Amino acid sequence: MDGRLVQNKQMAMKKGDLFDKCFGFNKAQELMDLGLYPYFRVIESAQDPVVSLNGRKMIMVGSNNYLGLTNDPRVKEAAIKAIEKYGTGCAGSRFLNGTLEIHVELEEKLARFMRKEAAIVFSTGFQVNLGVISALIGKSDTVIIDKMDHASIIDGCRLSYGDIKKYRHNDMNDLERVLKNCDGRGGKLIVVDGVFSMEGDIVDLPGVLNLAREYNARLMVDDAHGIGVLGETGRGTCEYFGLEDDVDLIMGTYSKSLASIGGFVAGEAKVINYIKHFARSLIFSASPPPASVAAVSAALDIIDREPERIRRLQQITAKMLRAFKGLGFEVGPSRTPIIPIIVKDNEIAFRMAMMLQEEGVFANVAVSPAVPNGKALIRTSYMATHTDEHLDTVLAAFKKVGAALGLI
Repeated sequence: MDGRLVQNKQMAMKKGDLFDKCFGFNKAQELMDLGLYPYFRVIESAQDPVVSLNGRKMIMVGSNNYLGLTNDPRVKEAAIKAIEKYGTGCAGSRFLNGTLEIHVELEEKLARFMRKEAAIVFSTGFQVNLGVISALIGKSDTVIIDKMDHASIIDGCRLSYGDIKKYRHNDMNDLERVLKNCDGRGGKLIVVDGVFSMEGDIVDLPGVLNLAREYNARLMVDDAHGIGVLGETGRGTCEYFGLEDDVDLIMGTYSKSLASIGGFVAGEAKVINYIKHFARSLIFSASPPPASVAAVSAALDIIDREPERIRRLQQITAKMLRAFKGLGFEVGPSRTPIIPIIVKDNEIAFRMAMMLQEEGVFANVAVSPAVPNGKALIRTSYMATHTDEHLDTVLAAFKKVGAALGLI
């Protein structure tokens, strides 16, 4: 036996070894042994409506590529040209040597797109929430979040020095209770998802905004799953409700409708300037690579030129919600291309995902802590580039598998 393995085993036998939790973690392997492990599946093609998995063609209903732009020739060409001019990376942070002209141009374009004064780009969407929340919330401040907010929001709160308060999901009465109980020493920031990423429901933005105004709180919307999806022109949850001018900060990511990786936050110029100088995840991270920046810029142009993509996505959403309900599945309050099939039991969710895979459909599994205990689900999500034939095949697979599992 390798000497290092022997050493690891000997250390694991000692009480209090840090790696005890690692050596004792067996759940993933147990699922693998049962053929029910649904994570880290290796895809061998682009994120199109049809993907290749283990050499087999499958319909993809587990991607956040809502507008179907990640493999668009115009987006790829923009990325290639950026690499040819600027290389593959910036070799430093935005704060020092990593700001290119295309970063500034994209920030100006994003500000115009979101109808805000200014924007700042980050290397990942996760880093946006880490940086913005921890920069704004000081020791005497309070950050208030929905219990179903994304993990990046929760982690951003943990990195801040302020008080963290949660309210029941989309419950305005509970949000008001929390606001009433704030001690009033410092400022208050409410942070909400525009579209909640697991169940696809939309925040009660008018309700949150009214309470924010009444209790003198600022409001930040994480619209990662709303941009490109909601609103007449795809500008997201705030446009959907006609409240773009009223929300203080709008955060978005590129890894959904904008065909790349990274993120941004948009708002008043002075607020963005403050974030630019105090967000540690911006200052101490390498700059977004040129290819990513150029891809996002091209995707924004396509969204503006081709609003029919948004209309097609909305048509698909309506069709699939109606069809799943008609089959007898529980889909919750979703009104977006994120449509959960709620199965409640973890093992059934794992089994269902693998059975769907056998039927040629790639869908995702969500169990606790991604969703509450007893609310395990199959998370499906759709692209504007899905055809009606793709969708009908997916529905036939769900009907067959759902019946076999006794769900319908």
